[in-house]
Amino acid sequence: MTTRVTGAPAGRTGKPVTLRDVAAAAGVHVSTASRTLNPATRHLVADPVAARVEQAAQKLDYRPDLVAASLRTGRSRLIGVLVPDIADPVFSPILSGIADALLADGYSTVIADVGSNQEREVELVDGLMARRVDGLVLATVSRSDPVVDHCIDRELPVVLVNRSESDPRLSAIVSDDDAGMRLAVEHLADLGHRHIGHVAGPQHVSTGFLRRRGFEAAAAARGIDAAIEVANAYSRAEGARIGGALLDSSRDLTAIVAANDLLALGVYDALRERGLACPQDVSVVGHNDMPLVDMVSPPLTTVRISHREMGEQAARMLLEEISGSHAPQRTVTLAPQLVLRASTRRI
Repeated sequence: MTTRVTGAPAGRTGKPVTLRDVAAAAGVHVSTASRTLNPATRHLVADPVAARVEQAAQKLDYRPDLVAASLRTGRSRLIGVLVPDIADPVFSPILSGIADALLADGYSTVIADVGSNQEREVELVDGLMARRVDGLVLATVSRSDPVVDHCIDRELPVVLVNRSESDPRLSAIVSDDDAGMRLAVEHLADLGHRHIGHVAGPQHVSTGFLRRRGFEAAAAARGIDAAIEVANAYSRAEGARIGGALLDSSRDLTAIVAANDLLALGVYDALRERGLACPQDVSVVGHNDMPLVDMVSPPLTTVRISHREMGEQAARMLLEEISGSHAPQRTVTLAPQLVLRASTRRI
């Protein structure tokens, strides 16, 4: 994150512009200028007065002294967001939703790419706390996560997004992973598929565990002959490895459901390596509807998750926690949607 330090406006030398300078230029009390330039209190100021203050601030090139404000209020107006892999396209809309919702309330985000090292995650949390973040959004949790213990012990406001714990201790915004898998399996069953494989995600995270459980339940309900292999990570390489193992061990498969779109793209690779075509030989369904999967060949049928909405709701829930107006711990589950493209066909 880039922070602009308070300083003199272009063409002006001397001391930095202060809130008192803005108030004097606008002909208002300094408290009125302060309320106007704070998104949380802007509504308390009449529009004509606020417009005058904002015009003066713009003319003087005023920038708030964030350090002084933090010392005065005890809040930094910074929120930390931890993601497991910032290169994963799934997280772009989540981060965008979080950042936009926070910015509307005068907060900035600091994004940390955690990777798979849990000890590093604890260090990152401590580093963000040392920078006085007001709260955290975690997209990284495992089903039983010691990092959650770490945050709870330090009484830091935290909300989970996309993933959750098996025994919830913090509020979370997630997608209905069971329902998503049911949509995928029922779609294939309706197309006549009776031998379906599943490239399951890592079982230590809720998305992998719940999607596998949803696949198994949906397959049993429709009398599907199911084959399951578990990936160690949500990656294209793992999709190719596990998809290949499924194809080699279960040669009667006519369809594969992957636990996310990166795994599904890996299944595409495994099919090509074996001289098989999608969907002519094997239909493929992904999960997430990450950006650009409509542009691969063939365009991927997948389960769409409301990632941006997920991020927006996580940010708003965290702001409620910070303000003390939140309800007790709760989990909000968003409904998924099946998106039909060209990677599945009737048999």
